[in-house]
Amino acid sequence: MATTKTAPKSSKTKAGSHKVRPLHDKILVRRDEAESMTDSGIYLPESSKDKPKTGTVEAVGDGALNTETGERIPLTLNPGDRVIFTSYAGTEIKLGDETLLIMSEDDILAVLVG
Repeated sequence: MATTKTAPKSSKTKAGSHKVRPLHDKILVRRDEAESMTDSGIYLPESSKDKPKTGTVEAVGDGALNTETGERIPLTLNPGDRVIFTSYAGTEIKLGDETLLIMSEDDILAVLVG
């Protein structure tokens, strides 16, 4: 009896179901939403919105490698930290319908406290 293999069905998955683990000194950041209205109440078109330089850390790597001792240098950031980063920091990646940033810990300027 001959059997035939069928191609697996493709299914769309949401970004939340993807598991991404950054390597070494890299972190995964979810950028904050761009403001759609100014403080004075003027609505901004999509093309004039500045990309926010703030976001939330979603995941962190296991740390940079100390080449002299062979040990990992742990990162100072933790998932859930709110951070400010440089304008052109990181690489945008698309997971499902979400866009996240992968960047080095060196691209982080500050952690927002409070």
